[in-house]
Amino acid sequence: MIGMWIVAILFFAACGFAVGRFFSLSAGKKKLKFAADSAETLLADAKSESENLKRERILEAKEEIFQARQRFESQSKERKLELQRWEQKLSSRDLNLDRKVDILKNKEESLNQKNQSIQAKEQFLLEKEQELTQLIQEENSRLEQISGLTSEEAKRIQMRNMLEKAREEAAQEVHEIREDAKRRATSESQDIVIQALQKCSLSHVVDSTVSVVKLPDDEMKGRIIGREGRNIRAFESITGIEVLIDDTPQTVVLSGFDPVRREVARQSLEKLIYDGRIHPGRIEEVVNKATQEVEEQVYEVGEQTLQDLGVHGIHHELVRMLGRQRFRMNLGQNLLQHSKEVATLAGEMAIQLGLDASLARRAGILHDIGKTAEKYGESAFYELGAEVAKKFGENEKIQNAIACQAPGLPDSEIKTPISVLVKIADGVSVSRPGAQKEMLENYFKRMHKLEEVAKSFAGVINSYAIQAGRELRVIVEHSIVKDSGAQVMADNIAAKLRDEMQFPGQIRVTVIREYRSVDYAK
Repeated sequence: MIGMWIVAILFFAACGFAVGRFFSLSAGKKKLKFAADSAETLLADAKSESENLKRERILEAKEEIFQARQRFESQSKERKLELQRWEQKLSSRDLNLDRKVDILKNKEESLNQKNQSIQAKEQFLLEKEQELTQLIQEENSRLEQISGLTSEEAKRIQMRNMLEKAREEAAQEVHEIREDAKRRATSESQDIVIQALQKCSLSHVVDSTVSVVKLPDDEMKGRIIGREGRNIRAFESITGIEVLIDDTPQTVVLSGFDPVRREVARQSLEKLIYDGRIHPGRIEEVVNKATQEVEEQVYEVGEQTLQDLGVHGIHHELVRMLGRQRFRMNLGQNLLQHSKEVATLAGEMAIQLGLDASLARRAGILHDIGKTAEKYGESAFYELGAEVAKKFGENEKIQNAIACQAPGLPDSEIKTPISVLVKIADGVSVSRPGAQKEMLENYFKRMHKLEEVAKSFAGVINSYAIQAGRELRVIVEHSIVKDSGAQVMADNIAAKLRDEMQFPGQIRVTVIREYRSVDYAK
């Protein structure tokens, strides 16, 4: 029974395998047929697409060949046109060359004819020259027979006569040239100076010896005077400037020959009036501050003057001395204004003559620097100026221009044309109308001399000439000069003034000995 079941199972298994094999073979055939059909379809599509691509490529190639042919034809046409233009140019050049060749041939023929004419004329001239030589020889022989002189002797006599005549004519010509040169030099020098003056339009101001200070009201006069005059005495003692208070409404006059001190006094008084606190201690403080401010203004004025003239590189001490010229006078003319005028004139004349205008202006502005350099020595102002210029680095040309301001200087001492220009410009400036104020200059010198005489005594701190030189106030050191010695010093100063100076009337000598005790409450 079991064996039958096994046989049956094996039978059914064999049948199932046979059926499965059958269906498998049938499905494989179908797949093979489908794959074959797909391959044929793909192959047909590929052939069709390749044919299309082939036709497109052929068309593109034909299009490129057509465009290339058109470009070639266009370029060929352009080259043909260019060749035609060149051919036209060459043909025109050939025609021009042919014309030039014809012209040259004609000129050559003309030159040949002229050469033949010239040769004929040269031959004619040679024949005439030979005839003339023969005639001269015959004439010379006749002259020798008539005069009894040989030809050499006659030549010497003729040469001597010609030389004498030539010397006379040359001397006359030299004289005329010299006279003409003098006239021209005079005329040109006048033109140069006139042109320089026309370009120099500086204003001229004559300084005075007083300054006027305006007051807000007349009550301020009493405060300036102070109790029993202590304020005005302290102010005059510290500044060395006389304060004149009269009936003129709202006006106070400051009198003094030294413009620097007068300017310090003016600024100090204006500050005191504005501040309102006027007493000896405040006066001294304000005067000291004003002195410093004036010194700063002096430097600024000197620096601005050099900038206006285009002069640079000057030592600061020279700049300071130049600024102090603003407060000094030269023959009634402001010294700084005079120096600027000289610098401008010298520079303009240097331009006209083709010289160094910058150097001329530099020498002109420094030519009177010795007049504000008293503390460097006691020589004449031109010698002192040259020494100061050398000390502060100015070159020899500038030094010589300053030194050449000496009166009666020989020409041998003048080393450069710039020195001559500065001297001429200085003469033009001081000789203009209104510049010669010799009495005023002598007055200032006398004021300085009064103060210097007082300062020569031991123990003198400072001295001030006031009231136009009629009074000399002397401030002495209290520790050196005693009360009993103050009168003796006044007598000695008065005696020295009588011996060394000449002055009209009399001079009052006042010796001031003041002792101050100062302390501070803290």
